[in-house]
Amino acid sequence: QVQLVESGGGLVQAGGSLRLSCAQSGSTFSVRTSGWYRQAPGKERELVALIDYGDSTTYGDSVKGRFTISRDNLKRTAYLQMNNLKSEDTAVYYCNVHGYVGGIHYSEFWGQGTQVTVTS
Repeated sequence: QVQLVESGGGLVQAGGSLRLSCAQSGSTFSVRTSGWYRQAPGKERELVALIDYGDSTTYGDSVKGRFTISRDNLKRTAYLQMNNLKSEDTAVYYCNVHGYVGGIHYSEFWGQGTQVTVTS
C-alpha cells in the first residue's frame, strides 16, 4: 500500500505564493508519473501539473508560467510551487501518483487533499 499526504495549503493573498508538498510512504513503488490536481466547489477535478519519471512536465493552461512541479526522489516527495496566486486558484489540491507496486502491479494513488484559499 502507498500513502500520499499533502501539506502546505492555507490562506494567501492574491499575488502571493505557496509551496505544496506530497509525501509518499508505504510499499516500494516505482513512480512513473506524479501529479497535482485541483477541484473547486461546483467544478470538476482538473489537472494542474504532471511530472514523469524522466522529469518531463506538463501544466494546465491556467497555471502555466506561475506553477512549478518538482520531485525529490530521495525524500519520496513531490512539490508544487505556486506563485502569483489568483482567486481562481482557490481549490482543494490533490496529489496523485501512477507506477508499479513491487515493480509489477500498475496502480494509482491519491492523497486526501489540501485546501488552498486565495483572497483578494
